[in-house]
Amino acid sequence: MEEKEISQAVIGRLPRYFRYLGELKDEGIERVSSQELSDIMQVTASQIRQDLNNFGGFGQQGYGYNVGHLYEEIGKILGLDKEHNLIIIGAGHLGQALFNYMNFERRGFIFRGIFDNNPAVCGQQIRGVTVRPMQEMERFVRENNIDIAVLTIPKTSAVEVAEQLVSYGIKGIWNFAHVDLNVPKGIQVENVHLSDSLMKLSYNLSTHIY
Repeated sequence: MEEKEISQAVIGRLPRYFRYLGELKDEGIERVSSQELSDIMQVTASQIRQDLNNFGGFGQQGYGYNVGHLYEEIGKILGLDKEHNLIIIGAGHLGQALFNYMNFERRGFIFRGIFDNNPAVCGQQIRGVTVRPMQEMERFVRENNIDIAVLTIPKTSAVEVAEQLVSYGIKGIWNFAHVDLNVPKGIQVENVHLSDSLMKLSYNLSTHIY
């Protein structure tokens, strides 16, 4: 049977469902209706039902959704029921901040190594992990079953490094470099352009009527 293609808009909302359901779970709430979720998330109840129906629905008429079960199932859909091994390329301020953010590990994203091409940085310790030179990256990726690489490097070197990572067997790239990467089919890339988000905020501020 051909697998149903899910729109990126739906996929983009799944982490929000997961986050809000986690908060409800922590509060001890056992069930929630689509309308109650709608009030919390500012997404229509109809949209919530449509989104979840892409994956089987999970709800019962007259009961709503079991919070714990739905939280667990969305976690599985997002691949959070297994660990992902990550490395960071670029040990600057952003790279170090991401490496130090412990909440990723709670979700199964484990940072195994951090790399940089600056000899002055290599050898330093970040949360007990030594910054390694780029020359050691291929061997490290292959020996430690790394599946995701995080790029926090200038765009001038990001394309070349991404090509190297693909050749090493990396399947996913979380890209903070200010360049869109062109990678082979089957390699997943999530581009995070921080300045784009800030400019969107600026637009909304400048067009808002007080």
